[in-house]
Amino acid sequence: MTGTVAEENKSATPPWRNTSLAPEDRADALIAAMTLPEKVAQLFGIWVGASDEGGEVAPYQHEMEEPVTLESLLPQGLGQLTRSYGTAPVDPALGALSLLRTQRRIAAANRFGIPAVAHEECLAGFATWGATAYPVPLSWGASFDPELVRTMAARIGRDMRAVGVHQGLAPVLDVVRDARWGRVEETIGEDPYLIGTVGTAYVQGLESAGIVATLKHFVGYSASRAGRNLAPVGMGTRERADVMLAPFEMALRESGVRSVMHAYTDTDGVPSAADEELLTGLLRDTWGFTGTVVADYFGVAFLKTLHGVAGTLGEAAGAALAAGVDIELPTVKAFGEPLLKALADGQVPEAHIDRALRRVLVQKVQLGLLDPDWDPVPDALAGADLDDTAALRGLVDLDPAQNRAIARQIAERSVVLLRNDGTLPLAGPARIAVIGPNAEVPTAVLGCYSFPVHVGGQHPQMPLGIELPTLREALAAEFPGSEIVTAAGCGIDTDGTEGFAEAVRLAAGADIVVLALGDRAGLFGRGTSGEGCDAESLALPGVQQQLLDTLLDAGTPVVVTLLAGRPYVLGRAVTEAAAIVQTFFPGEEGTGAVAGVLSGRVAPSGRLPVSIPRQAGTQPTTYLASKLGQSSESSNIDPTPAFGFGHGLTYTTFQWTDLDVPDLEAGTDGEIRLAFTVRNTGTRAGTELVQLYLHDPVASVVQPVQRLIGYRRVDLAAGQSARVEVTVPADLASFTGRAGQRVVEPGELELRLGASSTDLRLTVIATLSGQVRELDHTRRLHATFSTTAEPLPVA
Repeated sequence: MTGTVAEENKSATPPWRNTSLAPEDRADALIAAMTLPEKVAQLFGIWVGASDEGGEVAPYQHEMEEPVTLESLLPQGLGQLTRSYGTAPVDPALGALSLLRTQRRIAAANRFGIPAVAHEECLAGFATWGATAYPVPLSWGASFDPELVRTMAARIGRDMRAVGVHQGLAPVLDVVRDARWGRVEETIGEDPYLIGTVGTAYVQGLESAGIVATLKHFVGYSASRAGRNLAPVGMGTRERADVMLAPFEMALRESGVRSVMHAYTDTDGVPSAADEELLTGLLRDTWGFTGTVVADYFGVAFLKTLHGVAGTLGEAAGAALAAGVDIELPTVKAFGEPLLKALADGQVPEAHIDRALRRVLVQKVQLGLLDPDWDPVPDALAGADLDDTAALRGLVDLDPAQNRAIARQIAERSVVLLRNDGTLPLAGPARIAVIGPNAEVPTAVLGCYSFPVHVGGQHPQMPLGIELPTLREALAAEFPGSEIVTAAGCGIDTDGTEGFAEAVRLAAGADIVVLALGDRAGLFGRGTSGEGCDAESLALPGVQQQLLDTLLDAGTPVVVTLLAGRPYVLGRAVTEAAAIVQTFFPGEEGTGAVAGVLSGRVAPSGRLPVSIPRQAGTQPTTYLASKLGQSSESSNIDPTPAFGFGHGLTYTTFQWTDLDVPDLEAGTDGEIRLAFTVRNTGTRAGTELVQLYLHDPVASVVQPVQRLIGYRRVDLAAGQSARVEVTVPADLASFTGRAGQRVVEPGELELRLGASSTDLRLTVIATLSGQVRELDHTRRLHATFSTTAEPLPVA
């Protein structure tokens, strides 16, 4: 009888594999069965690189880390695999084979058969060889089109999931405060509401594909002093709450996001990785977040090496766990032997391990990694002969036509027409001089986290993996009847002017000059934009401004075209160029989008997600400035931008009329309703971006002069009009008051409707009545828009 029971127990499904139980119960049962080393092993990742021959992954030799030995680690288990696709060029099918073989090895090596979570970067597309390179997030912001961004993210997520990836390290929800910061290209802009809405849509798309999205960097990273990467942050609690935290709050409430990455930042002396008030008090206890908090790469060790708040790596691990960090990335360091020693010495309570482990295991349960029928073979390899590596090579296409179509849509909708004296659209000029350092550079459309830039540059023998037509090639295709002549004129960041003479010669013989200026993306000083590529000022890099001025003097009309990662001062071009076309690293379809705008095939509809400065030395600045932060007679420095946030021209004109406000007064718990008409008064179809700003003339604490609280794209045919109705909750007038509580105060408000922050068309002066009202994180976050377009007349 006893033997029979023992046999039944041995064959019974353990509770952590029982799919009828709640994920939390399954996790708790597994935790109870694990030893302390097995628990700790689930709390870190290992940086690996997939094999291009389909073999198991190998630990990555990184300049900041000693390589680990998998043989010594795997018997205890493993929490995550870091960037098996994003470490070196690998055919996607063979990378998937390499990953699945490694997952089998990981599961077979530990007592409980637990595989690892595989994560990758996906900031502007799945960061692997051969995958679609979409526009960077700053272009998402320029599109003001959350729906399209959601569609893009779903495609990215499906591609990642198809080859065995579980988590994506995106989106970046940092708010631009100083455009000299190198990572501006990774952000969605300088306005929290725009970032929140677009970033939330991205998360919804990624999560819809089964990929764990990761909000980063929590919080304040982009507010570093002097725009320097990984620099201290000088920021008050009110700016932190009302500006920096706002996009995260929206995404956490509305997107279903399952992971958050702490920032490298220390604010007022407290590093984010050791900030219990932030990572536990606010994120979990107040906002109710139940997912995982992952470390920014090497961020736990930085508590010792950079911040100096821990004397040993064990102390750093203990501080991070106490604050609420669950997983050390990219590879094991503090959460390995140093943490085990600190646990043995009684310096770290095991309860902190169990707390983090529960979150990790719940997520693995949700991903199906603990199900009894778990199979590491991803969808892309289902049914394939896994022993025939030659047949697998080329099997997986991560840049199909559907992806490129979405990349093209976003690129086209994110092109911002800053200036136009009537030269655009071009009517088939006989000769076009395409001049500038970005005229014939295929990668000029890519940001620093695109694979060809981020990794591909270290493997020059490998092809790019995707088609990247240069601007010259795109213009030649767009204008087949035009002669195209080309000269670089100068390099991106070089000092030499020896190429100016040839540029002037070509310009003199052309009907139009398309001047391709901007950035070269890179990492840690190897570019003019990107992580660790911070700028001393917002002057164009190198001698580009001199080239621009020289060509303005040459007499041929100049269309300035920017392929850049941040906004730059454009000097004389603001008033003298025939046109200025701004793009922010628009991805693999970007040059075609630019060419389409120049020809008129594409109607420009992008708007600035960041202000374009007038002077190079006015940073830090933002349109979200109080009255003291704007131009005044008290200073000789004028921070007024050349082109403000939300600015963008079209090839048609719009008229805003018939404003109707049924009631100009509401309670501090009420709402204001208004309606108006937008008419396309031009001869071409176009898009007007209706932007709603709030101005609070008198408040108990200083407020920005205005801030965006809503927007809506309105597409209209020539002569067509639409009635736009907006409901504005009083909650949108809330801010963090003197006592640290979010409040809505009674008094007068201005609701400003405009085509940009500097082009206001209609103003409603309303009054909120009643008592000061306190709000929490459950407040209303959005104005409600409805648009009714009149039908076009029947011909």
